[in-house]
Amino acid sequence: MKSQVEKEILKLKEEKNAVILAHYYAPDEVQEIADYVGDSFYLAKVAKKSTAEIIVFCGVSFMGESAKILNPEKKVLMPDLTADCPMAHMVAEGKIEEMREKYDDLAVVCYINSTAELKAKSDVCVTSSNAVSIVKALPNKNIFFIPDKNLGAFVAAQVPEKNIILNDGYCPIHAAISAQEVKAEKMCHPGALVLTHPECEAEILAISDYIGSTAEIIAYAKESPCAEFIICTEDGVEFKLRYDNAGKKFYFPKTRPCCADMKLNTLEKLLHALESEENEVLVDAQLSEAAIAPLEKMLELAR
Repeated sequence: MKSQVEKEILKLKEEKNAVILAHYYAPDEVQEIADYVGDSFYLAKVAKKSTAEIIVFCGVSFMGESAKILNPEKKVLMPDLTADCPMAHMVAEGKIEEMREKYDDLAVVCYINSTAELKAKSDVCVTSSNAVSIVKALPNKNIFFIPDKNLGAFVAAQVPEKNIILNDGYCPIHAAISAQEVKAEKMCHPGALVLTHPECEAEILAISDYIGSTAEIIAYAKESPCAEFIICTEDGVEFKLRYDNAGKKFYFPKTRPCCADMKLNTLEKLLHALESEENEVLVDAQLSEAAIAPLEKMLELAR
């Protein structure tokens, strides 16, 4: 039975021709009520194709920005405008210009987990699910990969023919996952496969059975004949994993990887955003124009 808050959300969504998008790391109850749940790449495509007048994005700030940049004519709301991603800011001022001066034939490849300002200075955006294929497709020999050093290193290992220059940014949640704790889980569950997001440190990747984006981890667990998995990514993914896999078991490291910013997306805040139409995502028109090119190039190359 739906709560009063859920009923009000669904009612307002219909009245206002709104669509609710939620990232896999959002709280369970938010994922359950959303129209679309996915990783950043999937949700970027959904936002671009949506016919709704209002997009409510239950994620963190760079996701809301991307939705607004791709849909400048639509109103984009977030349940909590303070929900941010520390990694999205982790490129030192002037670093991109420095790399462009230092290297000929350079492409700046920007993980979608970044601010609009960083996207605007980049050549193409990527996500964890398409970074390898897009970097391979670029004609450039030299690649400055921002902001995440761990995803960049993972891409570099898959594309040895390119000279990939790494930045020193990282996701605090994934980088904090302990190899010792993962090994401890493996000792307790020796038959479990270790499924890992490439934002994790190299020592975690080295003991993993599968490395992929959030969506790819979910798909792998569903298709695998294995019944037990150790999950090395943010714990919000557990909702979808359990929903898709009755009878399978999922374990996380003892210190559960939990993004406090993603958990700011509550049903009550979602309802308030729909009621008041506050927490609107606004992106300067000039910045939006500069940032849309690498996003659209990503969508084009990923087709």
